[in-house]
Amino acid sequence: MTCSLLHNSLPLVVVAVVVLAHPAGADDPPVRLSPVPAAAGPRERVDPMRASRPTAAERDRLYQEAARDAEHLEQQGRQLRRLVQLVRPTVVHIDATKPLQRPRNGRATEDEAGSGVIARVGGKTVVLTNRHVVNRAELDAIVVRLDDARELRPKRLWSDAGTDIAVLELEGDDLQEARLAAGDPVQIGDTVLAIGSPFGLAHSVTLGIVSAKGRRDLEIGEGSVRFQDFIQTDAAINPGNSGGPLVNVRGEVIGLNTAIASNSGGNEGIGFAIPIPMVMFVARQLVENGSVSRGYLGVTLDKEFTQRAADTLGLVRPVGARVVAVTPGAPAEKAGLRGDDVVIEFDGKPVEDDDHLMSLVSMTPAESTVEVVIFRGGKRITLKIPVASRSAFE
Repeated sequence: MTCSLLHNSLPLVVVAVVVLAHPAGADDPPVRLSPVPAAAGPRERVDPMRASRPTAAERDRLYQEAARDAEHLEQQGRQLRRLVQLVRPTVVHIDATKPLQRPRNGRATEDEAGSGVIARVGGKTVVLTNRHVVNRAELDAIVVRLDDARELRPKRLWSDAGTDIAVLELEGDDLQEARLAAGDPVQIGDTVLAIGSPFGLAHSVTLGIVSAKGRRDLEIGEGSVRFQDFIQTDAAINPGNSGGPLVNVRGEVIGLNTAIASNSGGNEGIGFAIPIPMVMFVARQLVENGSVSRGYLGVTLDKEFTQRAADTLGLVRPVGARVVAVTPGAPAEKAGLRGDDVVIEFDGKPVEDDDHLMSLVSMTPAESTVEVVIFRGGKRITLKIPVASRSAFE
């Protein structure tokens, strides 16, 4: 699926209907017209809907029932307003002026607007946002506008192309930090809020649900976002929302809004957010080390694991990640992995497919040892694999 970093039209057919009257012949007798006689007296009028309309007493009763049942909806509304009060001060609007890669029409720069959320990472107050919002911009060309209209410039910028995550260090008084969700509590159907600056309209709030999880095969931007595990939501996300938070009903940030699938360039009910565990895995390393170290197994996986291949291997369905080849000297080879092994669990998590395994490995700290369960020869086999750093092999 190709996504945008964050007409079909039907012809109007007019049919003219013409009623042709039979022309009167010359020999036809003339039609004699007579006046309609006036009514002798006032005629009684009848309301045909009267029987289905409530009486005054019934209307009073319905109003009372509506007020009683509205309390539940009003309670939900109060909760949403409370969430906005909590989260809005943590959301920022970002303006970035960037050099054009190909100057045109005498212009050498372009302006980009996005969003971000203030958080505490590695002992520093930072703004979490998307890399594509600030990429190629100098620090003095980035303006962070707070909820109270103050404008700050970041002290430092870190970014990671592989996940489209950027971190801006901020200094200022009374900076409100968002609360980040712990672990991975997101479930399909959860109610969520998206907050950001769609089309430059700062601190706009939209409501929706989590439509899906684990979207990992999206073509985003120029294809540089290799490590994906997106949350899908129908909360309205538009250009300018990039980097803004996706928030649960507890006021906790569960993701960074990043992209949309759209034919029009605007919201069509399909938006994507980077889950907060991935955001923090990257952000902590950027702040503490200046770069991101990712785990590496050293396997080539089957991108088209079919039912026929699963049948051949003795599986009911093509689940897990089928190994096609193993890199010489890599951790996978040292642990004994080989072609036609199917990885079905990684570090205690069931593996859905090849993209899922790649995401899980990329979120594993280098030099750690994990348990990997494979399917081989009709049996489950557990291996312990020391995960290497991807940078050592790429």
